[in-house]
Amino acid sequence: MTPAPNVLDTVFNFIDANKSKFIDNLTAAVAIPSVSSVPEHRPDVIKMIHWAADRLTALNATVEICDNGFQTLADNTKIQLPPIILASLGNDSNKPTICVYGHLDVQPASVSDGWHTDPFVLTLKDDKLYGRGSTDDKGPAISWLHVVEAYQKTNTELPINVKFCFEGMEESGSDGLDELIISRKDTFFKDVDYVCISDTYWLGTSKPCIGFGLRGMVCFTIEITCASKDLHSGSYGGSINEAMTDLIAMLDTLLDKDGKILVPGIYDDVEPLTDEEKSLYAKADFDKEAYRSEIGTSQLIHDKKEEVLMSRWRYPCLSIHGIEGAFGESGWKSIIPGKVIGKFSIRIVPNQTADKIGEIVVDYIKNKWKLRGSANIMKVEAGDGACPWKSDPNHEHYNAAKRATVLAYGVEPDYNREGGSIPVTLTFENVLGKNVLLLPMGRCDDGAHSQNEKLDVSNYIQGTKLMAAYFYEAGQLPKTTS
Repeated sequence: MTPAPNVLDTVFNFIDANKSKFIDNLTAAVAIPSVSSVPEHRPDVIKMIHWAADRLTALNATVEICDNGFQTLADNTKIQLPPIILASLGNDSNKPTICVYGHLDVQPASVSDGWHTDPFVLTLKDDKLYGRGSTDDKGPAISWLHVVEAYQKTNTELPINVKFCFEGMEESGSDGLDELIISRKDTFFKDVDYVCISDTYWLGTSKPCIGFGLRGMVCFTIEITCASKDLHSGSYGGSINEAMTDLIAMLDTLLDKDGKILVPGIYDDVEPLTDEEKSLYAKADFDKEAYRSEIGTSQLIHDKKEEVLMSRWRYPCLSIHGIEGAFGESGWKSIIPGKVIGKFSIRIVPNQTADKIGEIVVDYIKNKWKLRGSANIMKVEAGDGACPWKSDPNHEHYNAAKRATVLAYGVEPDYNREGGSIPVTLTFENVLGKNVLLLPMGRCDDGAHSQNEKLDVSNYIQGTKLMAAYFYEAGQLPKTTS
């Protein structure tokens, strides 16, 4: 392992010595059920925002809790949107300024979903920290604060200025965040030189990574109505075209058995594969069999490692997520739903655009509906889209993160793209005109959004050291603002 500079040795030692304290902090954060998609939990999301703001204030950061207005729900009621934290620490004109983004809201979770423990009670078992938000994204987000504390408590000069941007609606569309970034472009964000986000994961379970790409996303709904109310299948079955039958037929036109999207033109704008990109897949430390086993499936669609990785990162995919209006509980309810809504999404890639994909998919479904000839009423809509993002892994900012990884882990990182979407990544890049870097803390098997989400203790502590080393190496980068 490359020896760490003396200043980092001191900071690393502090992080090791305070492992229990940092776990306690994560315990307190996980205990706040900040589920942004559930209106009843909106006060908890707001509580979580203030929890983080108090800790930033304790670190002598200048903290602004930005009002974010209200959200109108489907029933036209209005509830408060969580405020957004903008905080800054340091204003040395000779140091580069790093903007750190994180989110403090989480996905829904309950024991009835299949959790082995209470998802909002952080549980340590086999050196793993189980709890909703442990890896997505409370663990990484509060670790940035631990890094600042480590520098301060060891009387080590922070080598950069830091801007914090923490929100509470990432899992529900990041309402208001883009508008805030745009409105503060020439004030709060004016002196930002680089942006770093820790909200992704390693490619595997043993080797750290740096992320340079994300897929975008377009969500779709197909609504089919056959009656003004639900009907008894014994009394009405066989006398009408059933909405559920039509919906399943429509969904069945989207994919073949091997995951190929059947919409004509869907692949036309996909970025060509280069030799340089091919080499990244070949070098990636990825165990295809371990990946298959972790999923719990008998077989993957693709046979080669490179094909699996490309299917996850550089090609679009379509997933069917659910049917609203159908009876989904255990037991029987022999009704014919009067109206059903099918939900699916397409993850899009460079150089696809959300608008174009939305248009061609909607047109395709309308044409398929005409061919079906059903008497029912069909509506198809494309929702708001998130565009894909890709950066240059050879950028000096990425080289700094590479050096930091060697200091913290003793190995050079893999470079990976992510199949998921973080829309604010592209907003930061486009609005601020600055390089954006993804610096993962967790492993690929952490189960973000799933049951029994966890963060390995080793990743939590070594990942905090990585962030500390990243601050050190970023401090050597040139300023990009005057």
